[in-house]
Amino acid sequence: MALSLDQLNAASFDQALQWLDGVYEHSPWIAQAALHERPFRSLAHLKHALAHAVRTAGAEAQRALIRAHPELAGKAMVDQRLTAESTNEQSTAGLTQCTPAEFARLQQLNADYNARFGFPFILAVRGPRGTGLSKQQIIETFARRLDNHPDFEQAEALRNIHRIAEIRLNDKFGAEPLLGADVWDWHEKLAEHSDPGYAEKGQLTVTYLTDAHRACAQRISHWMRDCGFDEVEIDAVGNVVGRYHPATEGARYLLTGSHYDTVRNGGKYDGRLGIFVPMACVREVRRAGLRLPFGIEVVAFAEEEGQRYKATFLGSGALIGDFNPAWLDQKDADGITLRAAMQHAGLCIDDIPRLQRDPAQYLGFIEVHIEQGPVLNGLDLPLGVVTSINGSVRYVGEVTGMASHAGTTPMDSRRDAAMAVAELAVYLEQRAAQDGDSVGTVGLWNVPGGSINVVPGRCQFSLDLRAPTDAQRDALDRDVLAQLHQITTRRGLRLTLEETMRAAAAPSAPAWQQRWEHAVNALGVPLLRMPSGAGHDAMKLHEVMPQAMLFVRGENAGISHNPLESTTHNDMQLAVEAFSHVLHQLAKETA
Repeated sequence: MALSLDQLNAASFDQALQWLDGVYEHSPWIAQAALHERPFRSLAHLKHALAHAVRTAGAEAQRALIRAHPELAGKAMVDQRLTAESTNEQSTAGLTQCTPAEFARLQQLNADYNARFGFPFILAVRGPRGTGLSKQQIIETFARRLDNHPDFEQAEALRNIHRIAEIRLNDKFGAEPLLGADVWDWHEKLAEHSDPGYAEKGQLTVTYLTDAHRACAQRISHWMRDCGFDEVEIDAVGNVVGRYHPATEGARYLLTGSHYDTVRNGGKYDGRLGIFVPMACVREVRRAGLRLPFGIEVVAFAEEEGQRYKATFLGSGALIGDFNPAWLDQKDADGITLRAAMQHAGLCIDDIPRLQRDPAQYLGFIEVHIEQGPVLNGLDLPLGVVTSINGSVRYVGEVTGMASHAGTTPMDSRRDAAMAVAELAVYLEQRAAQDGDSVGTVGLWNVPGGSINVVPGRCQFSLDLRAPTDAQRDALDRDVLAQLHQITTRRGLRLTLEETMRAAAAPSAPAWQQRWEHAVNALGVPLLRMPSGAGHDAMKLHEVMPQAMLFVRGENAGISHNPLESTTHNDMQLAVEAFSHVLHQLAKETA
């Protein structure tokens, strides 16, 4: 019979410790420390207490925990000395039935890994869905992580240990994140559609109005109908719009959603998580036979990434009346205009102005999004409440000096364009760090016609500056540009600089942020307030209605815009539960 939290909270210390035995491999001290936090309000609270005990234990105890784990398909497995939990996990992953070639490969990887890091390779082989990784996935992950920095790899080992513990706790408590599993499965199925040139390589790329993009729209629309939405349509810019009617005709709607296009060779969860989480909530409301005092409108925005055309937020922008007809003449890399692409997709361009929403008919906009960063992962937290979406400004520029011979030009006589950009990059790193949440990036860096033995005479570069408030962004902007002009003047160089984008910060509406906070607290998860360094559709809706966002932890150190982008069905489950809690709060407020 499954253990319950009430039993754990009421048990003697020794009994509770016995029940938690095996959650962390040969490390009872973790449960001993965590049990002092009783009573636990939820399984998520217990998981965090255990992870917190590890995080605060110190480096020596953490290394001992890692070393307490057996190698994958290692000597302990061969000698049948694994714990029952490890035996189950390695057997489920098929590691007890390796071919001779697979076993030899794993043995070599184990040897190489131990030689490099001094501790065994740790991987949650039951994976983000809890059903198990394939042997090929395990071997590929093993080989990839051999290239990590030792400090990073130790942190990655601990993150995987916590995931192993989470799955073992699921088993002990009979916890099945069924809604999270459904959301995870939707992501996997939608990722079957990818643009030509990428699909053949197993890479995910879905750019605006390609065949893959249109297939995604159709699949999302079918799932919305299956979930019980009363109305589903694909609108004039390709947004998929689902509406679940309120209990009373004429009541306002809650607007939510995110985008389904991707960057090139991107991840499966960026944007799409914010579509599927509310879809799951609507399905559950419909299954319960309920109508709320407000309607729910979920929009799968057709375009946010700006990958095919130089016009971002086409989907959410259309909802606030921000669609510039001049964009229709833009051409993609193949010379296809936006107008032609829309016509080919069967979209009615003349209907775009009718997409503009009346803010008076909406309560506000909320968005769920994968964090796209390492903060939640590093703090062992599944959810974070967004305080503001950073304001940003971008530039592209070129520094021109004098190309000259690398061997004969004295250092004090050079007019080196690339060195000027290098000096700026070092300054930018230091200046952005002074503000805490400010960030700055020189992402593009090109020396046209460069040669190994020539002092660079030209250097093309980009600047991306972001901060939680416009005032903080503008101060960073002023300082960086002043430094850039000082550097180029001192070095005798010519500078051209073009501002290509400026976006205002979008602070969360206090009442909506508090609703997310109440939801997170109700789940027993410690509350973390954090800014968003990335842009989101919520930035556009912020221009006409109150908005607030919830972040969900990403796996693999929170990496995003990358095939390694991932999250777990447990964290997705918590996101669905948090969203449902917001719906219940609103129902009480608007009844």
